[in-house]
Amino acid sequence: MDTIRENLKSVRQQIADYAQRYQRNLSELHLLAVSKAQPASALKEAFAYGQTDFGENYLQEALSKMNELKALPINWHFIGAIQSNKTQEIAENFSWVHSVDRFKIAERLSAQRPAELSPLKIFLQVNLDQESSKSGFDPSDLAEAAKIIAALPRLKLQGLMLLPAPRTTLVQQRNIFSQLNQIQQELIAKGLSLSQTSMGMSSDMEAAIAEGSNWLRIGSAIFGSRKKHE
Repeated sequence: MDTIRENLKSVRQQIADYAQRYQRNLSELHLLAVSKAQPASALKEAFAYGQTDFGENYLQEALSKMNELKALPINWHFIGAIQSNKTQEIAENFSWVHSVDRFKIAERLSAQRPAELSPLKIFLQVNLDQESSKSGFDPSDLAEAAKIIAALPRLKLQGLMLLPAPRTTLVQQRNIFSQLNQIQQELIAKGLSLSQTSMGMSSDMEAAIAEGSNWLRIGSAIFGSRKKHE
């Protein structure tokens, strides 16, 4: 009974505890409930307990939930891989996109964001581990790309996003998050206005908070384990 409520309560307490431990301002930490493969009823339950930001990986699944939950003032975040033929629906239906992994995607989102909507808030995904299975900007290309993307209309560049390979220790987790934070600070020093980072999931939330994350993408700790997406 009320598992989602209890899980949300636990996660929020963990965030508060880590914020105190690492001297972070709690108001700068945002919980993004990763709701892929979860039914709309689970999102509705989480919303009833104060969760307003939800992250979706799969466009058609997300659009179905949006339609079912259209009466609720939910903030929808797209956090999955983006195909070029999906950008228009993403630009039209989401408030945030955490997974902009190449200039072409940013350019399309900018061109396709409806004028009547507020600028689409985006993060640039960085591939620090150089994993061939994951997309994202190479750190060496980031400064030039970020400068160009920040100037695109209808977009608001928030900062950087990281989806690292799993690490087993807190020290290892902190190290990779620290690298992203350092890159972001270097971009800020070059004149870019970047106020946020998106990094940290259920398994490495502490390390992310310790190294300056603002958006914590938490799924299993809220909703429990999920079935593999079909």
